[in-house]
Amino acid sequence: MGGKYAIMNTGSRMLFFLSWILLVLFSAGRVQGQEIQLTGSARSTVAVGETFTLTYTLNAQGAGFRGPNIQGFEVLSGPNTSTSSSIRSINGRTSMTITYTYTYLLQATREGSFDIPAASVSVDRKTFTSNTLNIKVVKNAGGSSGASGHGSGGTQGGRNAGESGAGSIGAGDVYVKAFASNANPLQGEGIVVTYKIFTKVPIAQINISKLSSFSGFWSQNLMKENDKLQQTTQVINGEQYVVADIRKIALFPLKSGRLVIDPLELECIAQVRKQTRTRTGDPFFDDFFNDSFFSSNIANVEKNLKSNPLVITVQPLPESGKPLDFSGAVGSFTFQSELDKTRLKSNEAVNLKCTITGQGNLQLIDKLGVTFPPDFETYDPKVTSDIKTTATGVSGTQTFEYLMIPRKPGQFTIKPINFTYFDIGKKRYVTISSPAYNLTVEKGTGDGTAMVTYSGSGKEDIQYIGSDIRHIKDKRFPLSVKGYRFFGSTAFWLLLAIPLLLFIVFLLLWRKLAARRSDAQLMKNLKATKIAKKRLAKADQYRKASDQEAFYVEISQALWGYLSDKFSIPVAELSIDSVQEALQKKDVKEAIIHQFIDTLNNTEFTRFAPGEKNVNMERIYNEALEIISKIERELK
Repeated sequence: MGGKYAIMNTGSRMLFFLSWILLVLFSAGRVQGQEIQLTGSARSTVAVGETFTLTYTLNAQGAGFRGPNIQGFEVLSGPNTSTSSSIRSINGRTSMTITYTYTYLLQATREGSFDIPAASVSVDRKTFTSNTLNIKVVKNAGGSSGASGHGSGGTQGGRNAGESGAGSIGAGDVYVKAFASNANPLQGEGIVVTYKIFTKVPIAQINISKLSSFSGFWSQNLMKENDKLQQTTQVINGEQYVVADIRKIALFPLKSGRLVIDPLELECIAQVRKQTRTRTGDPFFDDFFNDSFFSSNIANVEKNLKSNPLVITVQPLPESGKPLDFSGAVGSFTFQSELDKTRLKSNEAVNLKCTITGQGNLQLIDKLGVTFPPDFETYDPKVTSDIKTTATGVSGTQTFEYLMIPRKPGQFTIKPINFTYFDIGKKRYVTISSPAYNLTVEKGTGDGTAMVTYSGSGKEDIQYIGSDIRHIKDKRFPLSVKGYRFFGSTAFWLLLAIPLLLFIVFLLLWRKLAARRSDAQLMKNLKATKIAKKRLAKADQYRKASDQEAFYVEISQALWGYLSDKFSIPVAELSIDSVQEALQKKDVKEAIIHQFIDTLNNTEFTRFAPGEKNVNMERIYNEALEIISKIERELK
């Protein structure tokens, strides 16, 4: 029998495969009959600072998973959902199982015993809950029976996060490596340090547990926290790896010498595929069911990785040709300055703006050598940074705004401002100078008693003070008759009584209005015309849209509803006779009564009569609008 199946051609094998798929669909209903369970599992003892997985397993297809309220642990990621399925055939009986797994990656933050409440999930609109868990957090991982034996470094093995002994990964399957764009920069010269992850197996839940320390550097992150990792492939030693940048930092050395960058540490979940062998006694079935499409399973293996340290040898800037006003700017820059006005009056403010643009250690430039005239009052500059980070480094602008206030009139000169930096491309010091600015200060207006103060960096923060000390007023002011008192006077009692009277009038009007509103029939009567016009307006919209059915429904409701509300006739008692009797009691003219009845009859007749529908609807609409208006005039 085995030899017969071994010589089956490809077409027969595919036909059998399709037949088997139909059998799987038929037997899927048997899966629903099994007992559905949602089971939570985690290690019972962990150490402070240690990460571990919390797993919920469902033996059915679920939806709407609601995780527990986790207290006492930091949730690093989750819930992460994965599924697996398998089909078995034993003695001619076929069964299929499906498993949903919901995984959390947690970190213990403090000692104690913590309860994790039940989770829940919905299967076929029924809710199933899991068991509760108790996890003990101890001080030392080494003294815990459940402590993890994680290795340190990118070449250590991992622990199975889902079930023990399910799988492992090799030393070179996944690792992290740090690269520096320049290992021998000049002091102040920017370099880029990139941390790359190399993997041959699928990984998920990448979490950086320890950042590198950059002692002796000023750093700037070049990647946003939520950026999607860009993946590439690379062949290393004849094997293909998936490579991704997980962190990229711009570093500017603040001193020369040998500087060490500590390793970066991270945790991830590696997904290892494990194979299971199924024995049915039939060689063909064994080969069929052991195909990776049916028998593969994924094991989640927790992995601790550590990058290599980096040694950066920083060269000092050359002393030859270094200007005395050099303040440490290194890169490639341009420098501009501008004065908002050159003619002003004493005690007026003038603003000097200096802008440095380029690529380099912009944010380390904290001052400029500006010399102001001695009779000017000046303040610390307002510094504004507009920094842009890209994968290649840091660029942007640094703006310095100086506010000056001349106290005396005269001619003044602001000397040229020098900005000196070391140009990386030219390998020399460069000095850029601004022009000299001449200011003409005229005598200000006023008596000079006010004083200008400054509390910020912009001209909007300048204000005049001195208003708390005012001059003696010499103008005449009104006098009152001696012995006159307002308290107890006629005006006093009138002002006291008027609010009370107004309140009483308001209360009476409010009660009258409330009584009217409580009379439901009266309110219907008052609102009858308004409601009818709303329905007619809606009917007009249906007319324009050529919606015949909806148009006639609205016209009919407008007419009959108007009569019901206006004359307090219950809807069940509405008829042509009751309408005619109600209109006659209100002394409505017979001609108008007959026109109203004709309009009601025409509405029903035209609805089903042949002819141009749009013309009929427009005629009925105009008739209904006209007759309601006529009745309103008759009832006034």
